[in-house]
Amino acid sequence: MPEAVRDRWNLAVSIPVQDDIMKLKTLGLLFCLLSAFASGQALRAAPPSAAGRVDVIFFEREKFTDVKDGFLETPKGRDAILDQLKEHIVSEAKWYVPEGWKLTVTITDIDLAGDYEPARGAAFQDIRVIREIYPPKIDLAFKLVDPDGNETRHGTRQLTDLDFMNRLTLDHQDPLRFEKQLLDDWMRRDLPRVK
Repeated sequence: MPEAVRDRWNLAVSIPVQDDIMKLKTLGLLFCLLSAFASGQALRAAPPSAAGRVDVIFFEREKFTDVKDGFLETPKGRDAILDQLKEHIVSEAKWYVPEGWKLTVTITDIDLAGDYEPARGAAFQDIRVIREIYPPKIDLAFKLVDPDGNETRHGTRQLTDLDFMNRLTLDHQDPLRFEKQLLDDWMRRDLPRVK
């Protein structure tokens, strides 16, 4: 191929590619700026955190019925699951615990939805099988105290949802979606909504 034709061909090919790369870089930068602006707006519009208003206590966590991350329970896996449930309670409590009030939740037992069925073979021993016969269960005690120190609500609850598989959940990828839904239903039922 003659050199002049080759140079013309390279020039014709390289310029559109460079233009496309510049356009992609510009669009990427624009997307990042819009995302940062939108997240800043969302953060300003969100209600204040309930982190200081909620205490979550796991009473004798090592005796919980089923908080396993695999067929063989590990303390690290159990603690990771419990931390996720605690974070969920604290984040959702902002809708139910007014400023200055205090909610204490003591969880005494958890049985996660589903179970491990090692009889299915070694390849399935770390796969949680979700079936109707394994509903989520959470036993807890709670106390809601107003700013003057008066206990306004308290009680113990044995939460379970036998119809958990037929409920609409927003995040099908969340392995704790059934337990979180159970906790959300409890808060909606037993705690006053912040106005």
